[in-house]
Amino acid sequence: MLRRQARLRREYLYRKSVEEQKRVIQDKKNRLKKSLEDMTPIPTDLQKDAVELEKQLKYDDEGGEGLTSHQDDEYRWAGVSDPKIMVTTSRDPSSRLKNFAAEVKLLFPNAQRLNRGGYEITELVKACVANEVTDLILLHETRGEPDQIVVCHLPHGPTTYFSILNTVMRHDFDKNQKEKLGHMSEAYPHLIFHNFTTKLGKRAMAVLKHLFPVPKEDTRRIMTFVNEKDYISFRHHTYKMVDGRHVELTEAGPRFELKLYKIILGTVDQESVADTEWVFRPYMNTARKRQSLSDKEAFPGVSTVFDNTTSDSL
Repeated sequence: MLRRQARLRREYLYRKSVEEQKRVIQDKKNRLKKSLEDMTPIPTDLQKDAVELEKQLKYDDEGGEGLTSHQDDEYRWAGVSDPKIMVTTSRDPSSRLKNFAAEVKLLFPNAQRLNRGGYEITELVKACVANEVTDLILLHETRGEPDQIVVCHLPHGPTTYFSILNTVMRHDFDKNQKEKLGHMSEAYPHLIFHNFTTKLGKRAMAVLKHLFPVPKEDTRRIMTFVNEKDYISFRHHTYKMVDGRHVELTEAGPRFELKLYKIILGTVDQESVADTEWVFRPYMNTARKRQSLSDKEAFPGVSTVFDNTTSDSL
């Protein structure tokens, strides 16, 4: 079984490397095609291979995207079968983290919550893979306040790390309002993503949206992810029609902000050995520096976090 998993992972990483090579060639072909169509000089770095690239252009199908994505491997059953989520916490969780884990479990249809106990990360991942779990969600805390969420897609990754800020749980809503929120709807929600326009933004959006199954058209439950200045604001609402024309929104909670800081090409138990697809660095804090670094990325095709003005943003 271990040998089979290792072989499948090697095949997955090989397909990713081939995809990157094809992406570079396709990018050159697109630039050459644009130069020929606009009657402009061919870029200097393409002049040596221009004749060969032009021959290849003749065999490209019109209307096709030309390339498959690694997400075709990672999320090949998306929309065909519903995701199966396992939610757990760090060891010895506080009562507040336990409450937060219970609310996060209710956010995702078909999710189950597991008491961490003394289980090692490796044991958790093996158990999830054996039971066909598609995503493992780990919640961490600092001094009783949730501060990190790790989304590990199984069986081969990726693993995405988010910081959590400004958490307001349903328990907090009940304290501050005269009327309690009541039971949380378990209908499959509609998803709204705003301002996820760059390559990294689309990558983060793919990770988040594939945690949810396909909803029915008449579902009145909405989850919103809004990217603003490197932070993803999460809001959860239900709605109803008033007088047949007006929509009345009711916040269902919880609410929080996410900040993406790392993506690795592997599962969470392989953090020390897996390749890093993207990681946030302190020197990426300014748009000017991110712009100057965008052409020197160690992993081409994947960038930094959220700012539409640079390639290093979501």
